[in-house]
Amino acid sequence: MKLSVLAVGHRMPGWVTAGFTEYAQRMPREMSLHLKEVKPAQRSGGAGSGDVVRWLQTEAERIDAATPAGAQRIVLDEHGQGFPTRTLAMRLERWRSDGHDLAFIIGGADGLAPELKTRADLLWSLSPLTLPHGLVRVVLAEQLYRAASMLSNHPYHRE
Repeated sequence: MKLSVLAVGHRMPGWVTAGFTEYAQRMPREMSLHLKEVKPAQRSGGAGSGDVVRWLQTEAERIDAATPAGAQRIVLDEHGQGFPTRTLAMRLERWRSDGHDLAFIIGGADGLAPELKTRADLLWSLSPLTLPHGLVRVVLAEQLYRAASMLSNHPYHRE
């Protein structure tokens, strides 16, 4: 099973790259984790609602192009469903047994186009807090590693 993180944005601070890479390298071979950075739309001129809609549409097209064929789409969104790590582990196990690859989608500064959210297989909220997009990458990678550890009875997760 392949886990892809599709994240709008590039040129993240070194700590973001280091944090994501640390957890991605810890993932088991049968659940590999990869990051695909999606170039943000060019912001120019004002930030009127028409401009934002156009930018989000451009980014949605880029996300669609980067999404692996047949992958389940999990959109990270503050208004999505929240659940504990144990539930994530159970979902990962179900997706793995169903033979699905996964694409976790993280929007940019202006969020995501509504049609991406509508087409998502799951709208997931990591937290009700507003988190910087770079930090979301690291928290997501850590939680996926934690869930994978739980599935293999590794002692990383303690309750």
